[in-house]
Amino acid sequence: MRAVVRRNKQLVRDEIAELEPAAGQVLVKTLACGICGSDLHALHHMEHMIELGRRAGGGDNGFDPAADTVFGHEFCAEILDHGPGSTKALKAGTRVVSVPITLTAGGMEALGFSNRLPGGFAERMVLSEALILAVPNGLATVDAALTEPFAVGLHAVAKARMDANSVALVVGCGPVGLAVIAALKAGGHGPIIAADFSPRRRAAAEKLGADIVIDPAKESPHDRWEALGVPKARGAQQMMRMMGGSFGRPVVFECVGAPGVVQALIEAAPAGSQIVVAGVCMETDRIEPSIAITKEIELTFVFGYSPEEFAQTLHNIAEGVIDVTGLVTGRVGLDGVAGAFTALGDPEAHVKILVEPTA
Repeated sequence: MRAVVRRNKQLVRDEIAELEPAAGQVLVKTLACGICGSDLHALHHMEHMIELGRRAGGGDNGFDPAADTVFGHEFCAEILDHGPGSTKALKAGTRVVSVPITLTAGGMEALGFSNRLPGGFAERMVLSEALILAVPNGLATVDAALTEPFAVGLHAVAKARMDANSVALVVGCGPVGLAVIAALKAGGHGPIIAADFSPRRRAAAEKLGADIVIDPAKESPHDRWEALGVPKARGAQQMMRMMGGSFGRPVVFECVGAPGVVQALIEAAPAGSQIVVAGVCMETDRIEPSIAITKEIELTFVFGYSPEEFAQTLHNIAEGVIDVTGLVTGRVGLDGVAGAFTALGDPEAHVKILVEPTA
């Protein structure tokens, strides 16, 4: 079958071996698969990513970053066949999504980061029957394929200690930041400030529910805290409490993932802020703990999502709680994947590109 393979740090369309579903697995046809920022980074820096994962204590299941890999972990697919012993609760022809993990006799395979099983940039995949979810309510395939990236935002918000009056600032409105905004809105939180240099991303943030959208080249988003009832200095906060006043907990979501951003937020955010770090910085960074200590800043680092959060995100999209229409700005076949990776380097060119392997 056809697939796009990462080989020698290049993307090559090639023929790979056909798949046979094992016990507890289903064979699926990939209908659509999103290109993630982690895919863009992994194309040239997979070895570094794997090394950081090992240092973090995560197992790699024998993954060889120099060997062929088929990316793709944000997908919607159609069931073709069932492996032996399957319950067949979902019949052939059912459209499904899944957390991008397949259970095998040898352990778990992380789809998109596996040498043994292909991810969604292939015409077909094998998924675990126990992990698949049927696409509900006639939800469009392109929208269902956004379940995985938007689950990341739901998890970040779940880790934030929002109170009833919290003010949220989302710094960076790429796919992660947009997912955070959508999850905040779905949870009834607000006001939401969103900041990004890109006009296209700011427009997407507004569409998903950001109440205040700011171009940091023209205005610091931190200039808005006090107008929203959040004093920035500890002394002013203590005075307000002494006078019987109150204010919502300030929560900042760092969704950029570049060196220096966390330190800049420590310095600029109000005292007592929680900074939720959802942007994945792959480089060594530097912070000055003394400033964070003096301001009693809380740093929370988040990654991925739970199966329950994945299922809730699918429900939210299907029920219209999260409106993802218009966020897919490009669709390509396998021959267009390499070009799509290049195009995504320009934030004004696209918000999200989907790969349609059988198109």
